[in-house]
Amino acid sequence: MAQNAASLHQGGSADVVIVGGGPAGSTAAILLAQHGHRVVLLEKARHPRFHIGESLLPANLPLFERLGVADQIQSIGMKKIGAEFVSQTHGHSETFLFADAWDKNMQSAYQVRRSDFDAILIRRAAQVGVTVVEGCRARQVDLTGVRAGVDAEIEGGADGGAALHWDANFIIDASGRDTLIANQLAIKLRNKNHNSAALYAHFAGAERYTGDREGIISLYWFEHGWFWFIPLADGATSVGAVVWPYYLKSRKIPVRQFFLDTIQQCQPLADRLAKASLTSEVEATGNYSYAASHTHGRNYLLLGDAYAFIDPVFSSGVWFAMHSAVAGAQAVDTCLRVPARAGSALKAFDRTVRRGPRKFAWFIYRISAPTMREFFMQPRNILRTKEALLSLLAGDIFDRTPIWPSIAAFKTMYGMSSLFNWRRSIAGARRRRQNINS
Repeated sequence: MAQNAASLHQGGSADVVIVGGGPAGSTAAILLAQHGHRVVLLEKARHPRFHIGESLLPANLPLFERLGVADQIQSIGMKKIGAEFVSQTHGHSETFLFADAWDKNMQSAYQVRRSDFDAILIRRAAQVGVTVVEGCRARQVDLTGVRAGVDAEIEGGADGGAALHWDANFIIDASGRDTLIANQLAIKLRNKNHNSAALYAHFAGAERYTGDREGIISLYWFEHGWFWFIPLADGATSVGAVVWPYYLKSRKIPVRQFFLDTIQQCQPLADRLAKASLTSEVEATGNYSYAASHTHGRNYLLLGDAYAFIDPVFSSGVWFAMHSAVAGAQAVDTCLRVPARAGSALKAFDRTVRRGPRKFAWFIYRISAPTMREFFMQPRNILRTKEALLSLLAGDIFDRTPIWPSIAAFKTMYGMSSLFNWRRSIAGARRRRQNINS
């Protein structure tokens, strides 16, 4: 049960204060509370609240069991057995099924309405003993003392404007794109290798597939980027366009009409939305790709989007956030219980948090390249490369599934094909550099 300012007075002390009650923050809070630590979780919004990032990966599912929320997530989820890539240039689509990945046990995931998903996680945190304070925005942190501090403010309601201060041994920043600590320490850096913006909204009445294919995510390439089409269990469909910055900067009309006009540039998607109607406001987000220069300090950690975000093309955001929270909770637990091992624990955390974005980045940076489109639209399983790629798409990159020799083979074949079609590759690379810097 969330607590209010009146019951918390002016704040207090804790072992760990977590800023942000999304998937990363709630996951870390649950795990640390289960280890017996006093945890305070500050969330600026009041759940349920709207959020994008509705598509999960099969690698998420075992963690739901560990957190004690598997049945609740299943009850709100639309079963997702794979992903469809659609290319107008090629005139057809290709569907990739998780069941064809290297590990045949990772066969499905869920599409979820994030307002419900995030609410389940934060309520679970309160259930296991976390002090959850909703409607409370963290304003700044003090990381200079023996104990860290967080200054926060209650937003809205009868207690609006009330100031709170918490001190703790550790601060965990799970503030998402607010990037509280990275901004305060001036360590947030623009991603030099990628840059994009997004437009998104929810629709009713979109054309769905039937049977087992109903819940797959569809990705549509078009001239200025790509679209997502995510069917949700309650009948709504999440649709978004991830575009190069120059395109979003070209907008001269209201964002709603601009988004609808953008959809019309991709005929296969426009056909599926011909009878659909908007059920939410259209949102626009710029400066989409960034990373902090480091993941932690002596008394703080950065989780999920508070550390880095590249591009949502492979639906990896929630998985990276929650997996970073598992690693973060383990590191903080070690630091608090066995201070002599703090250095090695934080180094292990750093390796884990950097691994996910690094393994996906090579593919994300090339997803719109002509050669990559050819590989996706004409997939082959030479040297088990298709199985390995599907494992990566399923999020199976942290365990011991032996996919990396096949991933290396895929990259080699990609390089050879790019070299063979060198004129096209050079033109594509030049165009991408222009798009990134636009």
